[in-house]
Amino acid sequence: MSEPLLPYKLGCPMWGNRHWAERFFAQGAKVSDYLLQYSSVFNTVEGNTTFYGLPSPATVDRWAQDADDHFRFCFKFPQRITHAQRLQGSEEETAKFFSSMEPIADKLGPFLLQLPPDFSPESLPVLKAYLQQLPEHYSYAVEVRHLGFFHDHDADDALSELLQGNGIDRVIFDTRPLFSARAQTEAVRDAQGKKPKVPANTYALAQHPSLRFIGHPEMERSLEYFRPWLRKVAGWIEQGKTPYVFIHTPDNADAPELARLFHAGLQEFLPALPALPGFPAERQQQSERDLRKRNRQIMRADVDEHQYDLF
Repeated sequence: MSEPLLPYKLGCPMWGNRHWAERFFAQGAKVSDYLLQYSSVFNTVEGNTTFYGLPSPATVDRWAQDADDHFRFCFKFPQRITHAQRLQGSEEETAKFFSSMEPIADKLGPFLLQLPPDFSPESLPVLKAYLQQLPEHYSYAVEVRHLGFFHDHDADDALSELLQGNGIDRVIFDTRPLFSARAQTEAVRDAQGKKPKVPANTYALAQHPSLRFIGHPEMERSLEYFRPWLRKVAGWIEQGKTPYVFIHTPDNADAPELARLFHAGLQEFLPALPALPGFPAERQQQSERDLRKRNRQIMRADVDEHQYDLF
């Protein structure tokens, strides 16, 4: 029996992490099993792999086969386009990128256009020209990191007007939990060095508001930052939008569990929201317990049936 469909998309920044072995994935799971098992719980993922290079056709075909029909990949534009070419003179690379994604077109969520930290409001005409050449049958979300888009009201308004006019959402990046943590571990130091320390806007400019939440290394501390987002996401769902929520932690070891806690919190605002399926490791353990229980019942029944055979 298939699981009830969720009215929003929830996932992690990846579908495989070495820390998830036997915590999230079933015992004995191979790397080739990861996407299949991940997509049995979550219905979206950040596709970071395309940021570094295009996948082979065989790889894309395998992704299409492993993911559930209702699963959505949110692939990032290659960094060669966004960071090296800075959206200019990249027609050929952009065409190759979309061509590589065609076999999985029916399982694509918004493409993530992550701009470099020095892509300033002065470059908005470049962004406008690039967005206008993108295929209209896909959806997109743009992530800016330059502080000018957050502290300059005119720049903020200009960006919002540009995106909203093209039916494109602006990625919401909440890194407050991460930067509230002391840099006492390598994972936290590394994450704080890579993630942007920017204000968290709350804009829903199009149909798919996109929230990237970077949790605190202590899971309980992350919960303190959840509540306003739970109310906001519930409101978007009630408005008929389909939000995308991606949950990170510094090394992403606890990302699946934190994502599950986010969903549980959302159920308080939307009581009819179905529960997430158990993690593959948990389902495997439950199956083993059920099997042992069934074997014990069979043995007891056999003993009861033959208990007088000795006399």
